[in-house]
Amino acid sequence: MIGRRAGTNRVGMRRDDSLLTRFVDSVFYFFRLAEFEILFVLFIVIAYVIFKDLTARPDYNRMLVEKPGGFDVWPF
Repeated sequence: MIGRRAGTNRVGMRRDDSLLTRFVDSVFYFFRLAEFEILFVLFIVIAYVIFKDLTARPDYNRMLVEKPGGFDVWPF
């Protein structure tokens, strides 16, 4: 009875639950199952957006592209 009230330990979906309740329960179940992977992907996406924003500025772009004087093994 406690599992039913708290929404945990549900082995199977009950047929008398509404479609919306079953959908929300399945979404929460998926999030609990894949919580680490979802947070890891969000971290990578946020880090990419921040890095892309930093490298899009002209002063950072110039620093990454231009080489200081001297001989370079890979001239371009």
